[in-house]
Amino acid sequence: MAPPISRIAGKLETWFEKNARDLPWRRTKDPYAVWISEIMLQQTQVKTVTPYYERWMRTLPTVQKFAAAAPERVLKLWEGLGYYTRVRNAQAAARMIMTEHSGQFPREFEAILSLPGIGRYTAGAISSIAFDQPAPILDGNVIRVIARLFGIGGDPRIKTVNARLWDTAHSLVSQPKIEPAKLNQALMELGALVCLPRQPRCAECPVHQHCFARREVRIGDFPQIAARTPATARRFIALVVREEGRFLVRSRPTGIVNAGLWEFPNFEIPVKTKNLLGLPFPFKISGERPFFSVRHSITRYRILLEAFTAFRPAGKEVDGLWKTMAEMNKLPFTSAHRKVLDAVRDAR
Repeated sequence: MAPPISRIAGKLETWFEKNARDLPWRRTKDPYAVWISEIMLQQTQVKTVTPYYERWMRTLPTVQKFAAAAPERVLKLWEGLGYYTRVRNAQAAARMIMTEHSGQFPREFEAILSLPGIGRYTAGAISSIAFDQPAPILDGNVIRVIARLFGIGGDPRIKTVNARLWDTAHSLVSQPKIEPAKLNQALMELGALVCLPRQPRCAECPVHQHCFARREVRIGDFPQIAARTPATARRFIALVVREEGRFLVRSRPTGIVNAGLWEFPNFEIPVKTKNLLGLPFPFKISGERPFFSVRHSITRYRILLEAFTAFRPAGKEVDGLWKTMAEMNKLPFTSAHRKVLDAVRDAR
């Protein structure tokens, strides 16, 4: 027999009222603030986002200020969060709000969905949290909760499975006498704190008695996400070139990953290369070992970045700009190259 939707929705709402974390973006109904928190929280943990969100709202407290801000300033505020396409799309959306909505954040779901970088989940989160409209949400945490609770099998990325999950989320948020803002945030919170991917805290779940996966002792079977393609290894060499107190850096061009962010000159080399000194770099490397290295991931790539000090051959022209340490500290760097910069500063 199917679980009683209305009873489940009511229990989730009551549980959220008593157990919700006190997060800064939950202290406001401002759609701009809700939107900024949602785009920051995509693929990023709450503890990481909190200081970024608070700094952002102090610096750009309104959609008007965001729309008017210099892109480099925006990237600097975002520096370290990654997935920079999110913030570029967000600024394009802010400017659209200014030109097409008279500076007022739109209330209608379809209008919100039409903004650059806003998908069905984000539009639903803004509509429900800021305007208390019965719009469903579906992110990784919510998918896990709903799949286990209602026994929805199959890979959530399959169209028919995804549609069933969305329909179920809509049924929950549309129940009479339910506050959509609380219901949707209850689903998010339950997935983040209780219905964990591994070792879920079922005894703390307000709806465990209705849970299909728990009843059938099949918690590990939901959601049935197919294994991802293994990451591809890549290796880069970053060269820290210094002349007369200035360092050579460059801005990544438009149209590539991390466009507009700054970095040291760097070059990709074969992963298993052993003799670096024999490679045709445009600079002379000092030493055979890096003074700093960092591993990081971009999409499906697992990257090793190794930093060496280097010098420019006399008279050789270079691509980039010479910046002092103080000037570089004000620029938005890619996450990996920011760590290289920190290592250079600490070494000084």
